[in-house]
Amino acid sequence: MTRNDVPSGKGQCDIRVQVGGEVEVTVRGDRVTFRTIAGLDPRDDRSECNAPLPDRAMQGFSFEATEKRDEIRLLEEPSRRNRFAAIVLIRNASGGQGGHHFRLSWAMTGGRPASRPNDDFSRSDGGPGFSWNNTVSFRGKGRGTASTNNSGETRLGEVTIEIDRGGKLLASFRTDGRGQPLSFTGQVLASEGGRWKADVMSGDRRLRGPMWISVDERRQVNSVTLEATDGRDRMRLNWDRR
Repeated sequence: MTRNDVPSGKGQCDIRVQVGGEVEVTVRGDRVTFRTIAGLDPRDDRSECNAPLPDRAMQGFSFEATEKRDEIRLLEEPSRRNRFAAIVLIRNASGGQGGHHFRLSWAMTGGRPASRPNDDFSRSDGGPGFSWNNTVSFRGKGRGTASTNNSGETRLGEVTIEIDRGGKLLASFRTDGRGQPLSFTGQVLASEGGRWKADVMSGDRRLRGPMWISVDERRQVNSVTLEATDGRDRMRLNWDRR
């Protein structure tokens, strides 16, 4: 979110959650996940950030428990070992669900991504966010299909994938006829040689899941697979270079 109350050059996440027991909260990038250890399942209570938690070593990281009942403590700071996640334990032994609030903050300075595709990102590193004049493009001519809940298929043609220095990704597939391209946005999580894993979201921001991408040294896309869901509907996508 754009927040006017956060000083320029500072990243900040305010995580607010209703807890009735014990829960582990993980903040990674632009996602917050909960793991219930005991008691009731937690419920998000208007958490907000002005930027994703960086996927690289960061300066000035701090943790502050601003509202609690019994216990809030930082279990792990973001590091390469935990893929740059902040992991926080919240314990509420007072009975019923209660509001808890903690704040993560960091300096929004430049830095090299912890995991980046194996290609030519030879320019100087910049700050966070998706910057269109900082992308590397990959293209592929091929065929594929995308289906939701096995109810008919959308035929896919040429694919274009754009990745910036921070690992932000945009993938767009041409569809048959005059329909709108099928597009996804997300974050590269890992790379090995010419194979990447990204966490992506559909263009309507409804479906989310892992996308696997294979490319060659000439920046040609070889294959793309995806399984995305919102907990009810499920999309499967398979595309291959021809």
